[in-house]
Amino acid sequence: MSLTVPNDLLDQARAGDVDDAAFVACVRDSLPYAWSLISELVKQREQTGAEFADNQVPPPSEEARGQLLRCMASDAMRGTLERHFGVRLAFQNCHRVAVFDPAATKALLDFVTPRAQILNQQPELVDC
Repeated sequence: MSLTVPNDLLDQARAGDVDDAAFVACVRDSLPYAWSLISELVKQREQTGAEFADNQVPPPSEEARGQLLRCMASDAMRGTLERHFGVRLAFQNCHRVAVFDPAATKALLDFVTPRAQILNQQPELVDC
């Protein structure tokens, strides 16, 4: 299961729309490694003023890797986190998350090209 959903949030979803703040809290509490990594990258990008900040370090465990994969594979989670943090998210391999300034269109497009994906390949990441 991707998320541990509190009963009040489940009731909210059954009744209609779920507000972003409640969903953000659910993601934060359910996927602490993914949340922490993305939060730190957002802070890093803000502090440096760079167009983007990215993670180059593999997750410390399979549990952490699973959290990151679940978070980045969900359009709902990614979109909500992008709105919450005011960034664009991108992903390569099993761990290279990047947070982009929304105005950094060229940098984002360069990051998500097939060329960038190929250049990011490393033998030790084949089965990540």
